[in-house]
Amino acid sequence: MKIPNHVSLPAKFALLTGALFLARPGWSADKTKGTSAYRPPPKINRVGEDPATVKAPPRRPLEKWAVFPQEGKLGPFLQKRKGTKTPLFAGGRFPNVIVAADGTVVATWGDKNYSSRRSPDGGSTWEEEVVVDAACIHGGGAIADEITGDLLVFMEDRHPPTNDRRLYRSRDAGKTWQREKSFVIHALHRRKDGVVPNLHMDENGITLRHGPRPGRLIRTTSNFMGGNVSGGPADAFVNAIFSDDGGRTWDTSTPFPAFGTNEAAVEELSDGRLLLIARRHLATDGLDHHWKHFAWSHDGGLTWRNLRVSKILPDGNTNSRYGLMHGLVRLPVAGRDILVFSNVESDKGRERGTLWASFDGGETWPIKRLIEPGPFAYSSLTAGRPGTPSAGWIYLHYEHGKGSVLARFDLHWLLQGEATGDGGPPGWIE
Repeated sequence: MKIPNHVSLPAKFALLTGALFLARPGWSADKTKGTSAYRPPPKINRVGEDPATVKAPPRRPLEKWAVFPQEGKLGPFLQKRKGTKTPLFAGGRFPNVIVAADGTVVATWGDKNYSSRRSPDGGSTWEEEVVVDAACIHGGGAIADEITGDLLVFMEDRHPPTNDRRLYRSRDAGKTWQREKSFVIHALHRRKDGVVPNLHMDENGITLRHGPRPGRLIRTTSNFMGGNVSGGPADAFVNAIFSDDGGRTWDTSTPFPAFGTNEAAVEELSDGRLLLIARRHLATDGLDHHWKHFAWSHDGGLTWRNLRVSKILPDGNTNSRYGLMHGLVRLPVAGRDILVFSNVESDKGRERGTLWASFDGGETWPIKRLIEPGPFAYSSLTAGRPGTPSAGWIYLHYEHGKGSVLARFDLHWLLQGEATGDGGPPGWIE
């Protein structure tokens, strides 16, 4: 490739890099720990028009799903009930929390094994701990399949991650678990030399209800590219995996449109778009890594675009660039996009666990409220299901000291918090 002499050196480098991408589209598995030998796909959209809608029928008609109705009214979340806090697990790390089809709340945990506890009465009482896998690390992304009612949980054998990825399934709301023998994750476009994502550690996954792929299971994933998050490699990135066959086979999305990211959360909005919020531990593009990074999908989670940096939601304690895994949930209220986000608001360390609320699908976050003044690290959020003992409750499972706490509250309590200056609550929330 011949480049004119008048072109600057940075421009020559960019042209040569682009030529290499065109000559070798796709992914390279060649990488050295702590380096950036990895070559990303040539087309990573930060902006762009919405892709054409992909039409696909649900795996079953919505009225025949195990979870029906999928969404309900706002009223149950505004009942002015007194919240609770319950110590749940002792020792270890890494929380998720999901709600089964019958309203049973299932919390998961573990950095050397994977354990679960369940509450059939909406969080008032909790059954004894069940060990799902005795030798592994939590993989995040726990999902309630709203079609079948199955619960799916993920893990890896250790961290930094290896190729030993595991999936367990429960068909009885978390009483018992069985390892899935046919669990397969494909690389992007099912390329044989592609990068298969790592599973540790992310917020819960979800079942899509709206948009082009109702019934699809999706969760976020991290790609550590042979290293860990502390200082690199700079080409580590977030994406997602999704399944259209109930969790047996998973495909991989394109990368989130910012490298140096990991530990993310995804939620579906009422119009079918997906919002992905990522932790960012290393920024080489001039963007501020002290704040959470957003991107959206219009095609059921296959691609991500329209990168945005929040001005309200911190990536973690501001005296560090390391960031922190957050919680995210959309309340199951028909026709409304009420989101709740959890993280720390601190300039001293991992403390002062705080909740933020959005009423427009993440465009603004006008309300926040402190829920834990003491130690607070990784966190996970979920919401109760209409017509079950969990209805109207919001559940927060978080690391606290040398164990975990399960907090239960409602939207009315959160609305009594303080204004962030980022817009205001809508009139209909009253």
